Amino acid sequence: MTTPEQSPEQYSEDLYPADDTLTRVKESIAAAGIRDVSIAPGYGRLLTMLVQMSGASRVLEIGALGGYSGICLARGLTQNGEIVSLELKQENADLAGRNMSEAGYGGQVRYMVGPALDSLEALHAEGEKFDFFFIDADKENYPNYLEYAIRLARPGAVIAGDNTLLRGRTLDSDKNGPSVQAMRKFNETIAQDERLISTFIPAYDGLALALVK
Repeated sequence: MTTPEQSPEQYSEDLYPADDTLTRVKESIAAAGIRDVSIAPGYGRLLTMLVQMSGASRVLEIGALGGYSGICLARGLTQNGEIVSLELKQENADLAGRNMSEAGYGGQVRYMVGPALDSLEALHAEGEKFDFFFIDADKENYPNYLEYAIRLARPGAVIAGDNTLLRGRTLDSDKNGPSVQAMRKFNETIAQDERLISTFIPAYDGLALALVK
């Protein structure tokens, strides 16, 4: 039973021992003066499980930040699996790369730096295909990222999108900024697009999951 001061999310986190590797990643993000918007620990563990359960060998990550989600994804990869990580800023990609290497996954990740839509178009033009997608970048482009993920997906690929609640703004009818409208469109597409089988998890800051038919 939770206490009035304890959220369900905090209760669940308290069940698990500290993850020293991921703690160091968060410390490195803070030391670099970067705003830490890494995925919630519970969703990080879920990413590891989903990648492993799906048998994914090629993962596309949109938004590297400091490598927290990259490590979670890599932990579930097949032995010869690869992550292609798209990151707007070179300093973030450098930090993520260092953290991935220190965690033992440096040889399994390749970074593409610059606007993600440009990188996605290049991957599409090259005929690249992936088994798993994790979207955690600028919110206004979430609908575009979803469409590219579907195009780049092998049949049965998994798509995960973080921050789908936008700290409650998605639910607030008085909030109608570009990011909120884009996230609502993303969530509605995930739920209704006939190319997908999906669900929506309303814990932490929200996570959408879809399977490409």
